[in-house]
Amino acid sequence: MKFKTLVTLLLAATVAATSLLPAELLAAPNESAKTAKAKKAKKSTKKAVKKAAPAPASDYYTGEFVNFGQWKEVQAFMDEMVAKHGFTRAELDALMGKVNYLDSVVQLVKPAPPGKPKNWTVYSSRFIEPIRIAAGVRFWNENAETLARAESLYGVPAEILAGVIGVETIYGRDTGRFRVVDTLTTLAFAYPVAPNRDARMTFFRGELEATLLYARQTGIDPLSLRGSFAGAVGMPQFMPSNILKYAVDFDGDGHIDLRNSPADAIGSVASFLVGHGWQRDQPGPIVFPATVSPAREWESFADGSLEAKFQPEALMAAGVVPTSTLPPGMLYGLVDLQNGSEPTEYWVASGNFYTITQYNRSYFYAMSVVELGRAVRLARQ
Repeated sequence: MKFKTLVTLLLAATVAATSLLPAELLAAPNESAKTAKAKKAKKSTKKAVKKAAPAPASDYYTGEFVNFGQWKEVQAFMDEMVAKHGFTRAELDALMGKVNYLDSVVQLVKPAPPGKPKNWTVYSSRFIEPIRIAAGVRFWNENAETLARAESLYGVPAEILAGVIGVETIYGRDTGRFRVVDTLTTLAFAYPVAPNRDARMTFFRGELEATLLYARQTGIDPLSLRGSFAGAVGMPQFMPSNILKYAVDFDGDGHIDLRNSPADAIGSVASFLVGHGWQRDQPGPIVFPATVSPAREWESFADGSLEAKFQPEALMAAGVVPTSTLPPGMLYGLVDLQNGSEPTEYWVASGNFYTITQYNRSYFYAMSVVELGRAVRLARQ
């Protein structure tokens, strides 16, 4: 056995046996914020990632076999799946006998080193750029009728739907190269040591459970699912539990396919946003550029919250000045987009902006969706 392989196996066993630290409930992984890190880890397949066609199986990450089925925690999980959902132990044993440990995934979920300032200009340049905008124009032109139908049915503008799918996967070009079951099993039972390890392992066990249920409901081999380093699937990068909750058969062919059906992806993104509070009747843009007073009385409003909770009069009294009139009768929040050593950008955001953050809990992410969708719409005119 090669030394590197031996070290990997020992590391996996050690992580599995480590005592869990106190739980700290956090949100689902911020995948878009990890884009640069993921690209570095996947440098050897960079050319394959750029191709629109799915990569052959040999281009996917295969990992190391560590016999998860013998781990005490995995056995308890399988017992629960049998008791709770009627799976047979034999089928679960057979599945776990084929699951691999992915050290590359463990490395990717580790937090970035502290100290590097946030920079909206750098972040957004990865998403609002000519290649992605051109791909968005093609996607919109090819699916114009479907986008219009989704906008009419759900009340989510076509440019927001296009923005989400473009930010997530460049319109289906890069949907992930990890076997989802490998990823989720690794993170559910061998998550790296961290203050939030308990919460994250619980989250990923739930996603592994959802994956097995989804595979059984749709009659697919769970090992055939490919996705991101966090287990997200298809053009819209839905976690498996969100596939069960929000995915829709928008092309009417009798089954849901987020990997190959643009219509299902479009309808499912709209369904997700409505399910998380999108309001079709909110007037005007969802964000408004603003300036702030040097007196800094507004600082308490820039609290990093993910909800619109302030009256516009309160914001303006504190020195927040939108560059256009805010629609009345709504609550707003103050969004600060830090730019490293350069001045911070400030925006007043409506409730629908914060709905986008339920897709990914990041101001940068939500603003990238807004800006990419707008850029694609303008490029089509």
